[in-house]
Amino acid sequence: DFIADFSVAKESTLRAIPPAYIAYAREHYHIAYQHTSHGTHVPFGLNGLQRYKAGDENLFAVTFDGTSVPGKLDFEDYALSDSHAPGDDASDLSRNETAFIQATRNFLDASKNSDINVVMWSWCSIVRHDVETNYLPGMQTLINEYGAGGSKSRAAQTPVTFIFMTGHAETGNNIGPGKPKNQADLIRDYCEGHRYYCLDYFSIESHDYKNDAYYSDCSDDSYSAQYGGNYNDDYQNNHTEGVDWFYNYAPGSDTPGYGSHLNQHITANRKAYAFWWILARNAGWNGY
Repeated sequence: DFIADFSVAKESTLRAIPPAYIAYAREHYHIAYQHTSHGTHVPFGLNGLQRYKAGDENLFAVTFDGTSVPGKLDFEDYALSDSHAPGDDASDLSRNETAFIQATRNFLDASKNSDINVVMWSWCSIVRHDVETNYLPGMQTLINEYGAGGSKSRAAQTPVTFIFMTGHAETGNNIGPGKPKNQADLIRDYCEGHRYYCLDYFSIESHDYKNDAYYSDCSDDSYSAQYGGNYNDDYQNNHTEGVDWFYNYAPGSDTPGYGSHLNQHITANRKAYAFWWILARNAGWNGY
C-alpha cells in the first residue's frame, strides 16, 4: 500500500506502527515541504501531535526550521519558497504548473541541502490543472534525476523520496473532468502503478472519521449537504480533546490553530497521522 488515504488517516493505525519505524524516520529523514494555505494542515497537525498524549513529545518529536536535532524529525516548512527561477511562482503546485520542477532542482543542487532525502509539494486548488501533462511527468522527471538510481550525482549518496499529493475538496464541485475527485483518481492510479507514496488530501477530507462514510459534495472543511452539516465538527463536539483528538498548532506557536480554511482540528489531525504512516512505510514497515 502506498496511498495514505482515509483508511490509514486514523489514530488506531498510527498507534499500531512499531515505534522502531517511527524512530528510524525521526533519525534519518530530512524533509523539504513547500505549500501555501491548504498545505498548512500537515505541519499544524504534526506540531499538535507531539503535544497530544504522554510520550508523544518524544515519539513524534519534530522541528520545522531546517535544523537537525537528534531524536527529532527534521521537517523544513516552506523549504523551497526561495528556490524558484526569476519570474516563476513556485509557492505551491497550483501556480505556474511546471515551476516546481526547476525550483526543486535548484534546492536539491544547493550544497546546504545535501541531507534532504524527502520532498513534498502541496496543491492549493487542483481544479482545472493539467495533472496528466504537467504534474505527473514533472514528478517523474525529478524521481528519475534524484530518486534511487537517479541521473544526478547526489542520488548515489542521498536519494530522495518524493511524496505525491492530491488536492483539497471543493464544496459541491468535486466530480467531473479537472475536478478534485477526478484529479485525485489520476494521481492515485499513477502512484499505485509506480509504487510511489501519496498523501491523499481529497480522500481524507471526503470521508468522516467516525464511520468512514464518503460525501462526494464535501468542502475542504468537511461540510456536506448530503450529510446535513459538518461531520468533523459533529465528531469533535461529541468526543474528548486529549483523548480522541488534539489541538493543532502552527509551527512556532503555543496557541491552538486549525490550519487554513478549517474550523475544526480533526482534518489536520488526520493528515498528520497519514504523513507519519508514509514515513513509517518508507522506513520499511509493511503497514500491518
